[in-house]
Parts: sequence; C-alpha cells; structure tokens
Amino acid sequence: MPRTINGIATRLEAIAREVQDAFGSLSVEQLHWKPAPDRWSVAECLDHLMVTNRAYLRPLRALSDGSYRHTLWQRLSPMSGFWGRFLIKSLDPANTRKTKTPRKAQPTLSGDDAEVVNRFVAHQGELASSIRRLPPNTDLDGVVLPSPLLSFITYSLRDALEVVIVHEKRHVQQARRVMEVPGFPGSRPG
Repeated sequence: MPRTINGIATRLEAIAREVQDAFGSLSVEQLHWKPAPDRWSVAECLDHLMVTNRAYLRPLRALSDGSYRHTLWQRLSPMSGFWGRFLIKSLDPANTRKTKTPRKAQPTLSGDDAEVVNRFVAHQGELASSIRRLPPNTDLDGVVLPSPLLSFITYSLRDALEVVIVHEKRHVQQARRVMEVPGFPGSRPG
C-alpha cells in the first residue's frame, strides 16, 4: 500500500502510461468491440474508471484548500477500516470474482469515441495532480471519505486511494483480456 502522497500519484501515472502503451494505437473499432453484448469493450472499461474516479476530485480539492469537513457519520462510523480492507480485497485484480457495477458507475460513452484513451490519460494526470496538491501533512489514515457510490460506506483516504489503484488495475486487466478474445478486430485466427 502506498505510504506517501507522491507514491500514490506516481502509481496512477504509471497506470496512465500502461494504458497509453496497451491501447493508444487501437482503432475506434477495436476500442469499442465487445466480446458479448453483456461484456464491456476496452473503451467502456476506461470510461467506467473515469466515471467512478471523478467523484474523488471534489473531496481532494476540498482537502487541498482546507475546506474539507468530516460528517458526523464519517467521524463515528465503526466500519471504515472494514470497508477499506473489503473493497481493496474485492477489487484486487487477483480476485477473479465478477462484481455487479452500480448504475451510476456504468460507462457513459458513445460507440464512436476515438479519444477515450487520451481522455483517460488526461484524467489520470488530473487525479495525480489533485493528490500531489494535498498538504504534505495530510493524515492519509485519519481523513475519512464516503464511497462515491454508496455514501454509508466510509474509508480512510489511504484506503480510498488504494481502492482507486486496484480498481484501475482490475479494469485495465479486463480491457487487456478483451483484446485476447477470438474475434477481436485485427487479431489473427488462432
């Protein structure tokens, strides 16, 4: 788990480079190809991450400018440590169990978006910059945030940022698997 603000931002930038290297040269057809109607394309995996991660930008800005205030529930929730550990473990790419994505975290892009990789890389830069702007004395374990999807779930800032990282790695891995499915445009028959 990351121990420093800079370490967390550096990990996010590494994921951005990985995404650029893995998917940056794909055609629009390849980005939006789906292995099955109920499975996501490469583009949908990336869009889902941006949709989910945008919710962290507001509290990060508030922490940076000193206006962040814990709610009563965030201060008193006895389950913050549990939820952080649970989400990190369940979203870890090594955990192959499928999870249901809440409606508000579903991908929202159109089927002809050619810029999704560039937007993801830019989004990662914004997220990493927001993290780097945190005051150096930010207590990563003492600041408690609500989940962007279910506000009754709370976890430490450190756990929230680790959730972002493992969640991204999980879906980047999922997007890589899309490219390995027989029938992926431009792939060679096996």
